[in-house]
Amino acid sequence: MATRKSASTPASKANVSKDELLAYYKDMLLIRRFEEKAGQLYGMGLIGGFCHLYIGQEAVVVGLEAAAKEGDKRITSYRDHGHMLACGMDPKGVMAELTGREGGYSKGKGGSMHMFSKEKHFYGGHGIVGAQVPLGAGLAFSDKYKGNDNVTFAYFGDGAANQGQVAETYNMAEIWDLPVIFVIENNQYAMGTSTQRSTKSPSYWGRGAAYGIEGEEVDGMDVLAVKEASERATAHCRAGKGPYILEVKTYRYRGHSMSDPAKYRTREEVQKMREERDPIEAVRSILLTGNHATEDDLKAIDKDIKAVVNASAEFAKESPEPALSELWTDIYADEIPQHDA
Repeated sequence: MATRKSASTPASKANVSKDELLAYYKDMLLIRRFEEKAGQLYGMGLIGGFCHLYIGQEAVVVGLEAAAKEGDKRITSYRDHGHMLACGMDPKGVMAELTGREGGYSKGKGGSMHMFSKEKHFYGGHGIVGAQVPLGAGLAFSDKYKGNDNVTFAYFGDGAANQGQVAETYNMAEIWDLPVIFVIENNQYAMGTSTQRSTKSPSYWGRGAAYGIEGEEVDGMDVLAVKEASERATAHCRAGKGPYILEVKTYRYRGHSMSDPAKYRTREEVQKMREERDPIEAVRSILLTGNHATEDDLKAIDKDIKAVVNASAEFAKESPEPALSELWTDIYADEIPQHDA
């Protein structure tokens, strides 16, 4: 039987440098400001279709990326803008894709749910619930086949955790000792249904015990706790011990998508989380109380990030819509890479 554990180290005791702490703060703030701007553009009619914002969940992906190295892969669901920014994708390209413009990562043809970056090893947001999980195992199988120590972060939500393909993937990943970290972003609500109503099991990560997969639950509103858990998970996978499950308890402040009025929860509930558990404010407090930054320093950071986000919005607005000829491009791969034996 695999070792089961649940751990979360208080942020104030985490061993990180001032520069690291500032980097996490900047990364989370970039995601927050970018998503706020995306919401504005959606309201203006510049973003069509669905738009799922990551506001409130920033500490999850920033903490996990803190333990990643070059060559590691990531794949996720439709709530994916934060993942793109955290792995270093250009905000201009992301925003242009959201608005369906030529300068976007998929040339304006994919939108929010179909954006990829070979350079940053980002293999998409996926619109079919849970579909990315077996694909993530496939990415991990590729690395195991090639004999490197890369890992794959396969992100999915509490709602997707109830998909049958997730259980099938757990079984296969453990049998083959695949270097994949299954990240369950438990934001408490699967679309409009709370976890209390949608599942009998109180522990999503605990389901791995049936397959012998190790894992843990971590406070997803604490970026440093997530970072430490990610370091344990990546070390496990890089050592050839197979998959690992991280259930990251987080919370989204907005509805499931921009079209969701979120009437299934009270305003007081959301406000309480914002006031008491906000991941960005928590790091801000550490920076100030630890004399790592002043109020003026943080205001300057916010100003710089807003400038980056505004520039991405202007780039998106100015970028032309894709030409009709783009309908016939990127349909098939020109080359299929082969592994040299």
